[in-house]
Amino acid sequence: MTDHDETQEFPCILKVTDGSKTKFSTKVSSSELNKFHAAYGSLLKSSMGELRKRDKKREKANAEQAAKRKKRMTEPVTVEGPKRGNGRRKRQRQLKAALKQQESQKKFKEREETRKKAEVVIP
Repeated sequence: MTDHDETQEFPCILKVTDGSKTKFSTKVSSSELNKFHAAYGSLLKSSMGELRKRDKKREKANAEQAAKRKKRMTEPVTVEGPKRGNGRRKRQRQLKAALKQQESQKKFKEREETRKKAEVVIP
């Protein structure tokens, strides 16, 4: 066992990579650590200004539209009105909407089944 002095300083090694080939590393002494953090923080802040802010209004509107579509898909379409005469066109539109709803429910079930199969395979 070696005896270490209480006054001995150990350097901090920082390693950085961009996820592929580029890699950097540096040694920072403990006395220079605060200075390094200040410089690194200002560098990060200056590079963050170029980032685009999230458009929360658009995200909220998209979420509301998705909720409406899901609700429309689950609510049953009532087909009412006469087969002939006044209101026939309305009934035809309702029949078309009911068929479209059945198609979307069928597609949704197929997507769920494929998602479940993928979950079973991945773990």
